[in-house]
Formats: sequence, structure tokens, C-alpha cells
Amino acid sequence: MDLRNIAIIAHVDHGKTTLVDELLKQSGAFRKGQDVAERAMDSNDLERERGITILAKATSVEWKGTRINIVDTPGHADFGGEVERILSMVDGVVLLVDAAEGPMPQTKFVTSKALALGLRPIVVLNKVDKPDAEPDRALDEVFDLFAALDANEDQLDFPHLYASGRSGWADASINGPRTDLSALFDLVVRHVPRPRQQAAKDKDFSMLATTLSADPYLGRLLTGRIESGTLKTGATVQAMSRMGQKIEQFRVSKILAFRGLAQQPIDVASAGDIVSIAGMTKATVADTIAALAVEKALPAQPIDPPTISVTFGINDSPLAGRDGKKVQSRVIRDRLMKEAETNVAIKVTDTPGGEAFEVAGRGELQMGVLIENMRREGFELSISRPQVLMRDIDGVQHEPIEEVTIDVDDDYTGAVIEKLTGPRRGDLSEMKPAGAGKTRIIAQIPSRGLIGYHGEFMTDTRGTGVLNRVFHGWAPYKGAIPGRRAGVLISMEDGVSVAYALFNLEDRGQMFIGAQEQLYQGMIIGEHSRENDLEVNPLKGKKLTNVRASGTDEAVRLTTPITMSLEQAIAYIDDDELVEVTPNAIRLRKRHLDPHERKRAARGVTA
Repeated sequence: MDLRNIAIIAHVDHGKTTLVDELLKQSGAFRKGQDVAERAMDSNDLERERGITILAKATSVEWKGTRINIVDTPGHADFGGEVERILSMVDGVVLLVDAAEGPMPQTKFVTSKALALGLRPIVVLNKVDKPDAEPDRALDEVFDLFAALDANEDQLDFPHLYASGRSGWADASINGPRTDLSALFDLVVRHVPRPRQQAAKDKDFSMLATTLSADPYLGRLLTGRIESGTLKTGATVQAMSRMGQKIEQFRVSKILAFRGLAQQPIDVASAGDIVSIAGMTKATVADTIAALAVEKALPAQPIDPPTISVTFGINDSPLAGRDGKKVQSRVIRDRLMKEAETNVAIKVTDTPGGEAFEVAGRGELQMGVLIENMRREGFELSISRPQVLMRDIDGVQHEPIEEVTIDVDDDYTGAVIEKLTGPRRGDLSEMKPAGAGKTRIIAQIPSRGLIGYHGEFMTDTRGTGVLNRVFHGWAPYKGAIPGRRAGVLISMEDGVSVAYALFNLEDRGQMFIGAQEQLYQGMIIGEHSRENDLEVNPLKGKKLTNVRASGTDEAVRLTTPITMSLEQAIAYIDDDELVEVTPNAIRLRKRHLDPHERKRAARGVTA
């Protein structure tokens, strides 16, 4: 059967996964009346809740005698480790661009990777039926983006379609019939080349492993595209590292091919097809799986280095072990090592004490997703403030810089620019109108300056601003960046919070907790209205007497406490604070719970 391998790439929320749903439906991958969840490709709970794709997934459809393997890729740069490997499996890309927003930072990130690999793109201007859509402007911006990314002449001469993924149509003309996606199917078959590997069917078998997953019955599954030869179930093959060293020899127990949303076992797979194989015990991502006669490993894509690190430690608070079952450092270490094996963008190192682990990755979102997954699996953790990883280049300390693209109402432009270019040491590179009453701001900012900024940004723009960030490069250290200005309110007692005490503390600052919550000494219960930390007693009840005066004993009405998401909590804490994460709670606390230890530690820092 004729083959085509394509990846669908786009910025977050430009409609990739919705479009794949429609491609599956219209190609007949679902039987009539089959109950299929919306965004069928986002199978992970976190992906459904957040509305983003975290893990790359493959599917396949048949169109007029041609099998089209489709890979749905993540849009977030934090999951770039997935994107880079996936693109090496395909021969063409469909670039999806929102007709109203135009190319966005993650579009630029993924597209630069695709163009560098020499892939020829098909551009689909999605959501052209939106009231604020400007497809012609978006198309011009895509061309400018390609030119800026040094696309070659073939890549610049790209075909384009107008589409609405949600409505299930794509046409070559904006005034087309708007009936179905057949124009997109036909264009993919016409424009995307056949896998060059198909010509290498008679050579020895070789395949580059691009993703690793686990199956409860089959064990480890490595997915990749067969570069040459054919593979049969039961064949004995070898695994080689990137450097060409032999890792293991094993028998292929199962070959699974993508057919619609399911994976089906097949007996023989040939060059050009994307398959998953089982049977190995040690081989992992970026290794070459090949026939025993092959001596040279296939070249693997280099991975962009991590830019931030977070310390994962055991939960040693007085409330430890009440929610989760997995609390020992050994269990936490095993889980992190397993994550680092399947996610090549993450690096895990042990700390000297052995009870905490340094986890380096691409960004706060990637870390937040890992912590959230572990929390749901029953782990209890204490998490430190993210630290930016520095690099020594020619004897000069360099730090990671991110390109930030912000769409904001004109009224809030001044406040945003002041924050970015002032204390956070950003450089403004572009500012232009972005539709009715909106401005687009593009700036380069040190990664350090963005830690904890998102919450402040949402406050400054009254929740209407949109901020996107992508790794830009390395630059010499830009100097100190001030941290959080306000101090915190710290509980001085263990016990259960009392409404009367919290009511009397409200003029001291904003609360993070409500009444009847379990507390302990050293736990952070609110933000102080001044710059210093303050120890308070949230357990102090009202002294009762026999005398009652009318009007003085009314029910206490507390202000609603601030509740933070996991990412907000991690970004909020200071260097001497931790986030306690359990399956049922997210608490802020001081690193040293005892006030005397805190004072000694502070003297040690300032000495």
C-alpha cells in the first residue's frame, strides 16, 4: 500500500487535535454511531483538563488506497523534547495557523525544527469562520516567518488551504464549497513525498526509536519509523546507543501498527511504516534497533538543553503520610528515573543528602505536569523554587533568554511594558496593533524574570492578556532581578484554624487558608501587607464571658482566601520556602519549620 507520514504542528489551542478528530471521522476510522470522546487524541486526563497536548500520539487513516500516518504533536515549547524526535519520523508537516491570531511563538518553535529537517510544509489557515479572522494577513505573516527562519525555495513555495477544523471542512479557496476535508487529504497525498525508506526494503532492518511507552501486558514499547528492511514478529534484533555501542540483543515479541485510534498487531512491517515493537528490556529513546548484521547507529536528533531545575524532596511536614501512600525517597527516585527514561528533555540527579533530587527540564509547565501526575499517583513531595541553569561560554556566565509574545488590551500596555523592561530586565523588540483595541508586544527576557510573573501579568491585565513564551537563546548574565516584594504570614502553632482568629488577621494581609483547616508551625497561611515575614496565631479563639451585648456576637464573615494552582504556588515561593504537594492538598511552608532554626539559617545566609 502507498504510504505518507505527516505531523500536524501548531501553536497551543490552534485546533490540531480537533482537526485530527475530523480527519479520523471523514476517513471512516470510526464506525457509524461509534461513541468517541471529543479530542479523541488527548487521551491523558491532564490533557483533557488543560485542553493541551502533552504527549505526541500517532494514528493512521486510509484515503483512496493510500495509508496516511498522522502524528499529533504538542504545541508547548516545554514539551519540545517530544516534538524534535517526532519530526524525524515524518516526511511532511501540516502547519495549522489560527486565521485570527496568525503565527505565534510555539508555531515559530516547531516550524523552525521542521524547516531545519528539510520538511516541506502545507499551511492550513484554520478557524477562518471566526468573526475576527484575517486569513490574508495570517498567510503573509506565515511567509515572513518562513523567510526569517531561512526556509529554502521549495519550502517557501508552500501550498495553503482555508479551513475550519471544528466544522470539518478545508478548501483551496476561501469561498469554496465548505463541505468536507477531501481537499486536505488530496493535497497531502500529492504534496508529501513517499517515505524514501520504501526504496530500502531489501536492505538490513534498522529503525530509530523515537518514543517509549509501557503496556501492562507487553512491557516496554518503542515506537519509530522503519528506516530500511523489513521486520517480522519473532525476529532477533539488537539495540545500539547513539555512539554505536551494543546495548542488548532481543527477540521481537510483538509488532503493533497504528490503525485509526487503536494499535493492531501485525506480522510483518516494512521500510517507511511507523510501528511500535515489544520485547526489549534496556533499549530506550534515541537508540537504534537493527538487524544483527548492522554495525552503524542511525543519527539521532540533538535535544535542546534544560533551562530550569527544581528540587523534589520527601515531605517532612507534620502532616506527612496522611494523604499519600508513596512517601519514601527511594520510591520518589524510582519514579523520577522512570520519567527521565521516557522523557529525554528531563535530567534527574541525586543531591548529597540522598533525600532530594534535582530535576532539570524545559519550563515551569513541564515541571507542573510531572508533579501533578505524581500527585495523582499517590506521591507526597516537597518542591523548591525553580532555579535557572547557567552556562559558562568562553569564561563568561550566560543565562537562558526567552522570547515572550503578549497580546493585551491597549489600556494595559503601559503596565505590562513597565514590568517587563524594568525590574525583569527584558528588551522590547517589537510592538504593533493586533486587532480591535489590542496590542502585540514581543520582548526578550531572562528566564529568571519570568518565574512567578504569570500571576502578576493576569492581575495587571484584569485576566484578559495572553502570554506565550519560547526559548530564544543564551546571553550574558543581566544582573540581579528582585524577587517577591511582600512578606508572608506564618503559623506559630499546630492545630485547626479558627474563623475568629482569621477574621482578626485580615487587616495584616490576604489569607491562603479558610476556617477549619489543619495547620502546623512554620506553614504559610497568607501574604503579609508589608515586606517582612510575620508569625501569627490562627488558632486563637474568642474568650467567652457570661455577658452578651446585642450586635457584637454576629457570625464572622471571612474574605474568600486566595487558592493557588500548583504552578502558581511553585512560582510564588522564595528560596527559603517549599511547596508541600499531596494527593489532596497544596500547602506553602517555610523550609525550616522551627522559628529558631529559621533565624539561624537567615544569619548563616547573611554572614
